[in-house]
Amino acid sequence: MTELADRDYFTDHEILVDPYAYFEAVRSKGQVYQPQGKDYLMVMGFEETLEIMRNSDDFSAIIGLQGASAPLPFTPHGSDITDQIEAHRDAFHGGDLLVNLDDNPHLQLRSLVNRLFTPSRLKANEAFIQAFSDELVRDAVANGGVELVRTIATPFVTLVIADLLGIPAEDRQKFMDIIENAPPPGNLDGELDLNAEDHPFMIMGGYFAQYVADRRANPREDILSELSNALYPDGTLPDEMAIIKLGMFMFGAGQDTSAKLLGNAVRYIVDQPGLQDRLRADPKLIPALIEEVLRLEGSTKQTARLARRDTRIGDLAVPAGTKIMLSIAAANRDPARWEDPQAFKLDRPKIREHVAFGRSAHTCAGAPLARVEVRIILEKLLQYTSDIDLDPAVHGPRGARKLNFEPSFIIRGLSELHLKLTPAEGVDLSSTRPSVIQKTEAAAAPVAPEAPAPVASSGYSTGGTKLAVLLADPGAKAVLEQHFPGITTDKRIGMAKSMTLRAIQKFAPGQFTNETLEAVDRDLAVLPAA
Repeated sequence: MTELADRDYFTDHEILVDPYAYFEAVRSKGQVYQPQGKDYLMVMGFEETLEIMRNSDDFSAIIGLQGASAPLPFTPHGSDITDQIEAHRDAFHGGDLLVNLDDNPHLQLRSLVNRLFTPSRLKANEAFIQAFSDELVRDAVANGGVELVRTIATPFVTLVIADLLGIPAEDRQKFMDIIENAPPPGNLDGELDLNAEDHPFMIMGGYFAQYVADRRANPREDILSELSNALYPDGTLPDEMAIIKLGMFMFGAGQDTSAKLLGNAVRYIVDQPGLQDRLRADPKLIPALIEEVLRLEGSTKQTARLARRDTRIGDLAVPAGTKIMLSIAAANRDPARWEDPQAFKLDRPKIREHVAFGRSAHTCAGAPLARVEVRIILEKLLQYTSDIDLDPAVHGPRGARKLNFEPSFIIRGLSELHLKLTPAEGVDLSSTRPSVIQKTEAAAAPVAPEAPAPVASSGYSTGGTKLAVLLADPGAKAVLEQHFPGITTDKRIGMAKSMTLRAIQKFAPGQFTNETLEAVDRDLAVLPAA
């Protein structure tokens, strides 16, 4: 039988849903360990993890999304593989997304992100958070219970980031639907291909492509206009695609982590004896609760780095090209750093010094927002209830809970959490305020109709046929390639597959001219009927 420490973290379902015994088994081998038969190192220690996170000169973030177990798209050679990484960046999973960037490209893009998470912007966003959380919690308590993860946590964090980013009101429900139907990243039971047409990132990218093109052509007094037209610190205007990918990443990156954090926090509130009463008596303890939950049960279990130069981790020599799994969950329970690390302690010294949000250059930009989101909704839950409990019909009794965690190598969180909620004495659960969602939808601006276009005898047209349909037909695909050389292999096109060519024209009129589109329609017309 394979020893626990040498089982495959990335494919072992039992470990993915409950990793802590496994992490301690690995730690018994040392703070840095190479599992038998694997080509990557696992880092368990807090200080070692911190050292690597801080050393962006020697460690690249390029494998942050794909994980340390995935093969590299090249064979490393030499003592410095930085040039190799950059030459093959497009071959890495999400290689051009913020989380995987290094050096100046990361600094440049991160400067734009920082504009979104200023104290003043978060303060302005807090009014929406207060109103929406109040609405969700009132309804849940009035019903006597709720499934927290999908009914409250996911729509809550989705609309909060939508509000922060300035997603148009008419599109917010669409974004909620996209997130609702997406598995968590790193999910063993099914994860979508990042470049697939139906991946949430690609669908959201299609929307952001429209937003950015529109706001650059017709800037308004809104956040999307500010982001679309923001300059890098060196004064240059970012490439349009960089902004599109930044927007879709920022929207998608914090969904699962923030939603799972809320679920993890509520579970601790329920199952720690006397804790919820203590928090009701002193709500100022809620921030400390959040930090201790982040340490014990943070939403991100691990991330990864690639040694791009010959370097060291402590006393261990690490050659360039070495893949490294940073076990965040293990580092935050490292007995060399934390006294009694498995215990929950609200009064733990230096309680914010965990690495749940990373550290240094790749510290999670959305950490302040996550803290505000979770704090406010926990305040509401405690304010409107006298007791919160897990539904024993689903989760069993206290001390013998049945909980389902996502089998993800990245995310630590519950797939569901069914609560029984007892209203606080004398609390009025009615509200005369309009629904945040209804109010938002009522404010939606009308959408302009697409320009008409001739209908081809094949049934295809530039104004009535989605790009995905055209690309799926060899004849139509050849027509597109004739008039727009390279369009069928352009990586950006995946974000526009749900649009017609006439719709795309609005955002790239110089490339998709009326004359060219009319020529495309004429060529489509002679194709066999679809």
